[in-house]
Amino acid sequence: MAVSPEFRDYVLEMLEPLGGVTARRMFSGAGLYRHGTIFALIAGDVLYFKVDEANRADYEAAGMGPFRPYPGKPFAMPYWEVPADVLEDRREACKWAAKAWEAGRRTGPAKTKRAR
Repeated sequence: MAVSPEFRDYVLEMLEPLGGVTARRMFSGAGLYRHGTIFALIAGDVLYFKVDEANRADYEAAGMGPFRPYPGKPFAMPYWEVPADVLEDRREACKWAAKAWEAGRRTGPAKTKRAR
């Protein structure tokens, strides 16, 4: 699930107001980090934000679902697809991204010492 440079750059531009957001290649996609904490994935030019109990209802209400790296398998990751209307509105995208970053900080294991 490759990510195009154009989509990655678009997402980074949309999230620029948050500050400190960087992208790092992960397999054929990308992970997005803020201050060393991963909070998003891009796979197949689809953006997924980190979800936990505090923000899951937003995604459920929008009818979105989790990232499934293995099609046809029940395994899902705690990253859910960002609704298109959110991704088209910088203010909303940053608001959802901030919640995802907080989810990443709360869950701990997805942290790194520093983003590259």
